[in-house]
Amino acid sequence: MAEDSDLEKTEEATPKRLEKAREEGQVARSLELTTFSVMLVAAAGLLFMGADMMDKLMRIMKAGMQMERDLAFQTDLMLNRLYELAFEGLISIAPILFLLLVVAFFAPMLLSGWMFSTKALMPKFDRINPFKGLGRIFSVNSLVELVKAILKTIVIGGVAALVIWHNKEAVMALLAVPVHLGISRTGDFLAMSFLLIVGAMMLVVVIDVPYKIWEHAKQLRMTKEEIRKENKDSEGDPFVKARIRGLQREAARRRMMSEIPKADVIVTNPTHYAVALRYQSNSMRAPKVVAKGVHLLAARIREVAEAHRIPILEAPPLARALYHHAELESEIPEKLYTAVAEVLAYVFQLRRYNEYGGAAPKPPVDVLVPAELDPAQQAV
Repeated sequence: MAEDSDLEKTEEATPKRLEKAREEGQVARSLELTTFSVMLVAAAGLLFMGADMMDKLMRIMKAGMQMERDLAFQTDLMLNRLYELAFEGLISIAPILFLLLVVAFFAPMLLSGWMFSTKALMPKFDRINPFKGLGRIFSVNSLVELVKAILKTIVIGGVAALVIWHNKEAVMALLAVPVHLGISRTGDFLAMSFLLIVGAMMLVVVIDVPYKIWEHAKQLRMTKEEIRKENKDSEGDPFVKARIRGLQREAARRRMMSEIPKADVIVTNPTHYAVALRYQSNSMRAPKVVAKGVHLLAARIREVAEAHRIPILEAPPLARALYHHAELESEIPEKLYTAVAEVLAYVFQLRRYNEYGGAAPKPPVDVLVPAELDPAQQAV
């Protein structure tokens, strides 16, 4: 029974599996979302650009209906005139065509983002397998598509019928208005009706998009055995991993040591701990820890600090608290603001004394830190 459960696809797909499926062009797609986006933009385009486009097409139609006598006897002139009118007609509808082209290109990215995969274009002979074809016809997915088709027919047909019934008097009134005005009103009526019908398609999209996302996740589900195998493959050789971790630690240590010359002060234990602090009032909200270490690494931090004349202050409780509760390259905890402010005040006074002379500042003694942040006090 345990082996059977391990072979059932009950686990969510791992990031590696999702990335591989994306490379193969297997992503969640919703044709309804793309269709809805294109039709919505088309309806909006007709609503805002339809009047101007209609006027241009009417002028082209009038020009085509007016025939000069010479054109009737010279077919080459008639063809040239036809080309000119066709080109003008194409120019008049070019803005909305370009808009639809852009939307049709970007609409599929709404669900899965940008993706380009040549693997999706490779032929797959199992697609022409008649048995698998029959399986797809009588599958749950086909049933869902049938339900969606029926739903679209009911929703779109019902909304169209309601729109026509609601505007039947306005449609009949078009018979009594001039042709030019009637065409203009008809265009506005069609655009508004189209927009309402497209809006009704949102119900289908709201149902289809979550279903497609769920279906895609279900197709990519993995068995427990597949996950174990993937983890085993990704872990690799333990010796190689240990070597990589060692190199990463060494790189981090070198990067940390390079930040010590930029520090304002080194807080020590004095021999066991060393923490380097840096503070810039114009760019930092609070002081940051740029380096920290214990034992040999602490000694190395002090050596680099002495070589670059960075002030070193002995404050054992503060050094211990900073080492255990402050992350590297992060701001110090708020509970240590007061103690660190006392240290930095001394450092800035010392810097001023070194530049201008005067009375030498006295280093702070017994810098207090909260008992819960000092490991030595907690051990007592």
